Amino acid sequence: MSFAELQLHPSILKAIEARGYSNPTPVQEQAIPVAMAGRDLMATAQTGTGKTAAFVLPALQRLHSPPVVNGRGPRMLILTPTRELANQITDSIRAYGKFMKVRSCAILGGMPYREQLRLLSQPVDIVIATPGRLIDHLENRRINLGRLEMLILDEADRMMDMGFTEDVDTIAAAAPENRQTLMFTATLDATMARLAQRLLNNPGRITIAPGKATLDTIEQRLHVADDLEHKNRLLRHFISDASLTKAIIFSATKRDADALARELHEQGHRVAALHGDMNQGARNRTIADMRRGKVRLLVATDVAARGLDVTGISHVINYDLPRFAEDYVHRIGRTGRAGASGIAISLASINDRNYLDRIERFIGQSLPHHVIPGLEPTRELRPSPKGPGRRAPSGGRKNGGYSGSRRNEASSGKALLTAHRGSGNGGRQKLQSRWPWNTGEPAQTVRAAGLSDTERGQAAWPAPFLQLRALKRFTPFRATPRSLQFIAVMFQTTPLQSYPALRFR
Repeated sequence: MSFAELQLHPSILKAIEARGYSNPTPVQEQAIPVAMAGRDLMATAQTGTGKTAAFVLPALQRLHSPPVVNGRGPRMLILTPTRELANQITDSIRAYGKFMKVRSCAILGGMPYREQLRLLSQPVDIVIATPGRLIDHLENRRINLGRLEMLILDEADRMMDMGFTEDVDTIAAAAPENRQTLMFTATLDATMARLAQRLLNNPGRITIAPGKATLDTIEQRLHVADDLEHKNRLLRHFISDASLTKAIIFSATKRDADALARELHEQGHRVAALHGDMNQGARNRTIADMRRGKVRLLVATDVAARGLDVTGISHVINYDLPRFAEDYVHRIGRTGRAGASGIAISLASINDRNYLDRIERFIGQSLPHHVIPGLEPTRELRPSPKGPGRRAPSGGRKNGGYSGSRRNEASSGKALLTAHRGSGNGGRQKLQSRWPWNTGEPAQTVRAAGLSDTERGQAAWPAPFLQLRALKRFTPFRATPRSLQFIAVMFQTTPLQSYPALRFR
């Protein structure tokens, strides 16, 4: 099937052709006709499958019809969990709406409030927003959703994970009941089913098999590294390859990303780092530089694994393997997009064997081993020794890169809170198993965490909550009401706001 067969407006087809696309991806082929027919839609598809165009194109098509209600306010609202995704969607709207008059604006956290008020005071067709900031404008009556025709939820599962459930419900309640609602999610579990039941009316259902659309176009390679020096020699070999046009190199920590970017810059490479400690302006400039070709190598943490859409990524290099297998798929999905081919290279040492096993079980295949002549490993990968108290190191960089360091412990708490959810009841069990201490007797948990006598006396509190407090002792984690409410729901405890010892920041 071609895009022309989808009966899109000629101006939209012209923009699609200008971007070099001729045939829709599976999610586009299935979702666009349902959306253009005016039906609600529940779509399950991972990143890298072309789902952004699957809802942007029907939204633009809708603008060629007269508005249902005259007046001010947007006709389409796109909710997304992160600023990176919102910026990606904004760029897509501009690209696909290049040959038509479309007025869009982004309402995001970290953006000057006065600038947002200016944008909302002007006529606008499409608003792209993160839930928290949009709620602020709704409460202050700065935006009216009374003429909304289409509500789109992108990566709805992530929004629920981040604690936006109440915000999404509030936003949906402010929109007309007869609106059309499109929901896109990477996972479908009980939480998503309940959300769909609340917001959707007799929706069409489409499902793209997890990982298939992403992995089929990517050549995956595994290289064994003896030690840090060997790993760096392998990396230098890969980035010297002329076939590498643009690459994302994933590291385990923000500190490692900065250190590796500095080393590569000193070697003469066009390189930049991307991680969560950078402000939004710096992150946007870095991504823009890579899109323009000013940056060839992007050293990133997992903040770039989702929502980053840069065309022409030929290689993804896992300098450090991810802790969770789900993140592997999201990482390598930055290449091989929209039908293009890509190469994903993973570097692993003996100590990474546990992580590698999880990845291979998750994707249902073994990563092919490759050897570079002259850079052969001297040791074979083998299962890590099993026994009580043994932990697999992360394979990071200097000062603890190949040993179980305190740095690895410090990153574990944040990883737990951002961990990908499994489907159904297994998701809760899966998340519980990732806590570093067993959920036994509360007093035992408190002693294991090394808490004070006062804290030890609060043994009546739920064990997961005690573990959270222990994690906060060495984790750069800012507790918010939303994040704590999410944890409470996951563990089926009383909302953690009720505990007086907590102080929200």
